[in-house]
Amino acid sequence: MSGLIANFPHDGVVTINRVILKPEYTTDDLQERVAFLCENVKTYHSDTGFVGGFVSLNSGAVSNEGSTIGQAVESEYKGKEALIITFWKTFEDHEESHKSETFQPLFEQVLELCENGNEEIAYEMLWSGKAYSEEEAKAARAAKEQAA
Repeated sequence: MSGLIANFPHDGVVTINRVILKPEYTTDDLQERVAFLCENVKTYHSDTGFVGGFVSLNSGAVSNEGSTIGQAVESEYKGKEALIITFWKTFEDHEESHKSETFQPLFEQVLELCENGNEEIAYEMLWSGKAYSEEEAKAARAAKEQAA
């Protein structure tokens, strides 16, 4: 099942930047700079390999049901850590986007906010999916029960 990111190829590439804000910057600073950067990527690279992306901010919540490292109360990076996640047809397409003269100045402005420098990791997609509709979920449960 696919379709989480529309038109993302089954062998596409996902890149993840982890940003930890320097104390003198706010999430508003991050949102503004990343908005300019993302608009640039959409404008200049939608026809050269960019498929989509999103930015998410650490909410502070830690899942005690999904974590195995102890009973955490709240993430120390609440409100100061963000992930910038982009989806590309190929890693080469991504790399070319970074060479763009319009991209580099905006990228540098985002990096000024980061206390952790920057390391952008590229991942190969193994699976993506979206939730079943209510009807599909009922049919899937019924099929599992029948096969059991």
